[in-house]
Formats: sequence, structure tokens, C-alpha cells
Amino acid sequence: MIKGSLWNTDLEDIFRGRFKSNIDDCSVLSSHGSDRIILRLSGKKTAIGIINKDVNENKAFIEFSKHFKKFKLNVPEIYGVSDDLKCYVAEDLGDVTLFSKIGGGNGSLAPGLSGMYKKALHELTKFQIQAGASLDYSLCPQFNEFGEENIDYDLNYFRDRFLKHYYEEFSTGKLDADFRELKEKLLETARAYFLYRDFQSRNIMIKDKKLFFIDYQSGRRGALQYDVASLLYDAKADLPQEVRDDLIKYYISEAKKLTKINEDEFVYYFWYFAIIRILQALGAYGYLGLTRGKKRFLDSIPYALKNMKFILNYKIEKGKLDYLKNIFDNEKSFNPTPLYK
Repeated sequence: MIKGSLWNTDLEDIFRGRFKSNIDDCSVLSSHGSDRIILRLSGKKTAIGIINKDVNENKAFIEFSKHFKKFKLNVPEIYGVSDDLKCYVAEDLGDVTLFSKIGGGNGSLAPGLSGMYKKALHELTKFQIQAGASLDYSLCPQFNEFGEENIDYDLNYFRDRFLKHYYEEFSTGKLDADFRELKEKLLETARAYFLYRDFQSRNIMIKDKKLFFIDYQSGRRGALQYDVASLLYDAKADLPQEVRDDLIKYYISEAKKLTKINEDEFVYYFWYFAIIRILQALGAYGYLGLTRGKKRFLDSIPYALKNMKFILNYKIEKGKLDYLKNIFDNEKSFNPTPLYK
């Protein structure tokens, strides 16, 4: 039986119905930046119990999981759902993530892990192109498309949750001009695919030498480049740049098998999607690290700043996003004090 404040008869009923066993023990797992309560339930078998008051988010994860299973994608099986949709029980995929294999933070990649990244990108094309073509996007709990409204939200999130806390002084007018320029570039790409939204190494599980995928409930329709940037510029993974460049080429070769892609055009726009992804991540680090007090998110900030500076200076054409370049080049203007509060 689940004890104490986490006691939940629905999880117990689902578990018992599935495994013909009571829950003998449960442990709380990290929910990272989420408000969900994630439990490992143990009896004759183990399973993952999710308690989440956001019914729309739960419904998206459950229905997306069923859809992805039809395409033989490695996502967790859903064992059962409560009548009120506020909790469910899913397959336990263990504790080993791609991120845990990397180690992270040292700018290197152990032998063999490049192959795992290629497997992840190969599977990503199936999520985006094959499964994404027939997904019910009305289920998306936040935005159903990574379009103008979503881009504005992410840019404002970066400005309000990160920049106002860490940068001593900036010009709102100049920043807004760069935001408009960035948004125009992002909107020039086709948005006909499934955008996973949080396709990063902590959401890729390794079990029985296979990759499994979780946390796609925030997905929406969007462009192909976003998720590739999310994985390759996952801050603390700190992949070597030459590995990233090789993996971009590999992804394009795999995606070309499923849809028509202009390689030069893909790469050109890729860097703009990398920028919006990193800006969104910086906003999240500021919000979760400062407002929510989850200090470990602050550790990712230096890596994200390094990635942004590199992309703006070496991958974006001259005369584009100059004010953002100035902000990230002027590292001394970043106020480090909030990092250590």
C-alpha cells in the first residue's frame, strides 16, 4: 500500500488490476522541472505511477503513447488510467538515461555514445515524420503549433525569466528588433511535423540495450530542426562541436529517407532554431533555479551561454541578430549574483 501523503487508491487499484499484486513499496523519483509526482511502485512487478492534476497534459501523454506504439516506437506502455485522468500507471523503463551515460560537462564523448545519438536521431525522424503525419494535434495541452504565438511566448519567457535577472542593462527596443528578426526566420520553415519539444538526453532511457523515449506530452506541430537542436545543444551534455556537426549530417541523411529535404536550407535555418531553443532553456533555468528554488538548473547556465555565443558568432550570418550577439559577447555584463543565492 502507498503510505503517507502520497497515498492514492487509484494507483493501487490500477497496479493490482494489472499485476494481481499489491504495492509493497514506492519511492519518489525526480520530476525535474515538472509539477508531477512520479513514483516507482513495487510489488510482484515494478511500474511507474504518475500523479498530475493537469488532466490535459496526462491525456496528451496517454494518447500520444498509444499513437506512437502503432508506429512501433519505443515509448512506455500505459497500464491503466484513473477515471478522473489525474493519475496513471506506466511501464518502468529503469533509471539509465542517455545523459547518465554521457557524464556531461567535459566537452567530450565516450566511445560508442555517438552511435547511441545516431540511434536517437534515427528514431526521432519516425516520431516527427511518420507518426507526426497522423497525430491528433488537438490534444496538445499548451500550443498545438510552434508558430508565431509560441515563439513570442518563448522569447518573452527568456527576457522575463532570465535576462531581467542576469543582465544589468539592455535596450528593449533593440532586443525586440532582434526578436522580430529571429521570429521571421523561424516562420519561414515548414511546420508539418511532430515537434517533440523536449527531445534531450534525460528523456531518452536505455533498457536492454535499446533506447526508449519519454516526456513528449508537450509536443506540438512544428519544424524538423527544433528537436535536433534540442538534443545536440542540451546544455550540460556539452557535446564536442565536431560531434554535433557530424550528427546534423547524419540526421539529414535519415530524414531524407522519409521526406524531401534541402540540406543547405535545413542547415541554414537549424542555427536559428538552436538559438530559440537555447533562449527558451535559459528562461527555464532562470525560472526553475531562481523562482522555484531548484538550484541544480543554475548549473546549466554557463554551458548554455557558451553555446549561444558560439552559434551567434560562427553560425549566423553577419548583420543578423547583432544586438543578441552583443549581449552574449559582453559576458562581464552578466550579473552572476543570482547564480549563488
